[in-house]
Amino acid sequence: MKILKVPFGAGAMTRKQGLERGPDSVIRFLDAFCMNESGLLPLYEVEDVEVYQSNIGASHEAAYRAVSKLCQDKEFFIVLGGDHSITHPSFKAFANHNPGAGFIVFDAHPDVESHHQPPTHEDYLRTLIDDGVVDADKVILVGTRNSTKDEKRYLEEKKIKNYTLKEISFEGVREVCDSIMSVARQWPKAYLSVDIDVLDPAFAPGTGYPEPGGLTSRELIYLIQRLKLMRNIGMADLVEVNPEKDVGDVTSKLAAKLIIELS
Repeated sequence: MKILKVPFGAGAMTRKQGLERGPDSVIRFLDAFCMNESGLLPLYEVEDVEVYQSNIGASHEAAYRAVSKLCQDKEFFIVLGGDHSITHPSFKAFANHNPGAGFIVFDAHPDVESHHQPPTHEDYLRTLIDDGVVDADKVILVGTRNSTKDEKRYLEEKKIKNYTLKEISFEGVREVCDSIMSVARQWPKAYLSVDIDVLDPAFAPGTGYPEPGGLTSRELIYLIQRLKLMRNIGMADLVEVNPEKDVGDVTSKLAAKLIIELS
């Protein structure tokens, strides 16, 4: 499995400091895992993307080219950020190689604020939808629990499926996962994006916008393990790990665990 390292943090705007160190912090813990919970030996190869913290557009273009190149191999791979804005060029490249692809996003926030240019981690998803890169009915949000009035209105107008933490708590993780998979299996290809802040800060304090009341680490591992069983998962990303805000490296270690379970 290839891991594409995109150490870009400027798309996080006011809380960007430290995000550029996220990929290296996560990768150094990968070898601590002898195998994943399915008993498979994780074999991975890391590739670097050259980014420029002072130039969002150039960095996104570099990420786009790198993802597009790996998509040609038609093998599962992971993009490791970095802030969530890198998902914009990553999904765009994936969708260009896989028309009709769907998008599953684990995030505490919906990231559909009004547009910036280039896209930031606050609005990358809205930009993808409004630009026609992904259809709104092929987007599934999981774990949201803090959104603005504008974001809430946008989600309702576009009829985007949004499994909030409240809904997950009432319905149960297994039932929600069943529902997600029943829809996502119908897509020709699927992209999985994991913002580490979908987790409760008790499990992942090392991120810029922690939100209380999130998923437990075990719940997220369960969801990822089941979703990875779908044969149409083409690639994934993991973003928003900030080692400067971490406590005892617990967030980086957990992020490494998630990557191993995706392998």
